[in-house]
Amino acid sequence: MPRIPPELCARCKGYKLLCGLPYCPLLEKFRAQLRAVQLTSGRDVDGATPPSALVGEYGYPKVLIYFMVPPGEKGEEAAYHDAPVEWALRSESLARIVRLRGSLVSAFQRANIYEPWRLYEAEIGLAMVSERPVDSELILKVPPVPTLRFDGVTKPVGPRAPVERVVISGLPKLRAPVERIIWDDAKAEEAIWELYRSGVDVYKIQDLLSLGFLGRLRGRKMVPTRWAITAVDDSLSRMLREQIRDVEEISEIRVYTHEYLGNRFLIALLPGEGSFEWIEIWHPMSVWASAASKPILWVVREDPLGRATAMDGGFSAARLAVLEHLASIRRRADALIVREILPTYYAPVGNWHIRESVRLALSKRPVTVNSREELASLISRWLKADPSYVFQSSYLLSFKRRQRKLTEYMKDKDLT
Repeated sequence: MPRIPPELCARCKGYKLLCGLPYCPLLEKFRAQLRAVQLTSGRDVDGATPPSALVGEYGYPKVLIYFMVPPGEKGEEAAYHDAPVEWALRSESLARIVRLRGSLVSAFQRANIYEPWRLYEAEIGLAMVSERPVDSELILKVPPVPTLRFDGVTKPVGPRAPVERVVISGLPKLRAPVERIIWDDAKAEEAIWELYRSGVDVYKIQDLLSLGFLGRLRGRKMVPTRWAITAVDDSLSRMLREQIRDVEEISEIRVYTHEYLGNRFLIALLPGEGSFEWIEIWHPMSVWASAASKPILWVVREDPLGRATAMDGGFSAARLAVLEHLASIRRRADALIVREILPTYYAPVGNWHIRESVRLALSKRPVTVNSREELASLISRWLKADPSYVFQSSYLLSFKRRQRKLTEYMKDKDLT
């Protein structure tokens, strides 16, 4: 959450909204925690897997695994607690998503990542990757502690408690491609691509990799969820990039925009061989920029060969969405992706919203401009921040304005 001066909170008391946010983040967090604890009867939690699980990374290779269940909810009601695609399509509010995730009880146990078979024995792992919610019961060692943890890559984790036993009373249902790949002795990257081509949801593939269902049978291991999310994005991006390596470039500049959860996205596709540029502008009082006095900038660049200046989960999520679009239209392009984060984004809910926002932006009809000067003018009108943040940091825009492609030069000189 943004760091709001305590003096302001003391004057506001949660109802005057003096911080300028649409909701009091402290009260929303408290309400979400309280609801899950109130619905829990002592140490027993009865519900269904949404399905939702999380593999931690601290203490690696002996990490914490979280099994998340919404007390008293089953079926589609339970499934909606872990439904990022639907959240984005319905423009679900940040407060609502925080409440959905905060009302999940997260039972955890420590496990060795090299022993994924322990999850198979009681069908716990299969329940967590089931196509439909599976009736489950958590027997906790102690009542859950009312906490709500946020992360920039993974979805929020609600009230936690160590688990004594997980009882799966329903029957997990797997899609045919998933069931087939679980028993296939294929490399993880091959399995990821096969599942994706079969229409399996990216988020399901992330869970399968994280819980140790993918890879060579003898060498399988669980993967911390944060790592699995980025690994799936990167793996699919490599495959999609290869598919469009030799196709034609787009012939004009296309611009797409979308806004969701206090995040504004502008995607500009320019004629080019496949370079990417990711520019984040964090406004003061937005999450991760609470103490800033002016907007904070973060830039990642990647050349057509996939060599990036930094590793970043948000960039990986956005790049996958762009490459999906380019593969669907069978074209190559350079891509400038601008993400502007406003103070209304007061709680991080994972990078899924970046992936889905860029997907939704690219599903719209683009604005076509005839020159980079027109693109610069459009960006100036669209940005809430000073546009110089983009113009001074964008290699694509500055380089493209000054340089001509070698092929164009050779054509003019009749050297081709």
